[in-house]
Amino acid sequence: MTDTRIKKFAQILIDHSTQVRTGDKVAITTTTRAEPLVKELFSLTLERGGYPHILMDFQGQDELYFKSARDEQLEFVPLFHKMAFEQFDVLIKIRAESNTRALASIDPMRQAQRQKALFSLIQAQLRRGADKSLRWVSTIFPTNAYAMEAGMGYQEYEDFVYRAMHAVEDTPDPVAHWQGVKSNQERLVNYIQGHDRVELRGPHVDLSLSIKNRVFKNACGEHNMPDGEIYTGPVEDSVNGWVNYTYPAMYQGRIVDGIKLGFENGKVVEASASENEEYLLKMLDTDAGSRYVGEFAIGTNFEIDRFTKSILFDEKIGGTFHMALGAGYPETGSQNKSDIHWDMICDLRQDSEILVDGEVVYRDGQFLV
Repeated sequence: MTDTRIKKFAQILIDHSTQVRTGDKVAITTTTRAEPLVKELFSLTLERGGYPHILMDFQGQDELYFKSARDEQLEFVPLFHKMAFEQFDVLIKIRAESNTRALASIDPMRQAQRQKALFSLIQAQLRRGADKSLRWVSTIFPTNAYAMEAGMGYQEYEDFVYRAMHAVEDTPDPVAHWQGVKSNQERLVNYIQGHDRVELRGPHVDLSLSIKNRVFKNACGEHNMPDGEIYTGPVEDSVNGWVNYTYPAMYQGRIVDGIKLGFENGKVVEASASENEEYLLKMLDTDAGSRYVGEFAIGTNFEIDRFTKSILFDEKIGGTFHMALGAGYPETGSQNKSDIHWDMICDLRQDSEILVDGEVVYRDGQFLV
């Protein structure tokens, strides 16, 4: 018998996140580990009149790929994925890894080479998401590997995941829940948007940036699940000050801890880390946009109450903010372009505040408006 939480999870993805309707071409990309969820999504897509297409990797596929692929193969964009990203109506991306460290020993340059080739897919996703021709969502299916990374037992982690998504028994209508999140966060967006100077002050941060003429987006389960944040793309040359990120940052299977960044006129001019500093510096030099901020965001999901080493969850932690180095989202007005988009998270729950044009709107992890 299928776990009722998986059924609710599928309902959220189909009826809230992507709103599948008659005639939609729906691509579902994942690994074989997520088969229980894929079956529910397949069935619901058919019920809604859509056409499901499954693009499923076997476990360990990426590790084998990097071990064996030649340069020309690293630079090849898979045709079925290209079609899904560029032509389909709906894209559901489900992470379901059996080994989160599978690529830890792979040469970062080979990973960067592959990332650059696949970035055309991300560009299509962002472009078509912005013009509403593609409805897409990224999510995660609980695995033992993710539970181990989060420092939890598997059943404890499952409970954590489905609680964060509100796909649990005490949420009788999960779609209605996320619609409520959308309404509440829209109120916050309307209060902040249209202003200029944002200042962040606290023991881990002293930053200023501009949001002038930029659009705040309401992340309420339409593109990520779980969700819970509001975000924008700051004016590219406006970020000044410093931040000591309180959580490790993960990228391409690497963990970089103790990151400290200093900004001048938008650009990272000082960077250090207590762990994997060399990797941090390599990523910062990826291209002309990788030292600039593409995203500024505030996390609002208080069901996510611990660090899990999964950015999908961690960037939503209630009482934190994060900034992403590299590519920004065009729909926010961001003009920053890069082959990377690397989120880094900082806690604001103690002795911290956010000011917007001089008004304190947020203190110690909570909005005051």
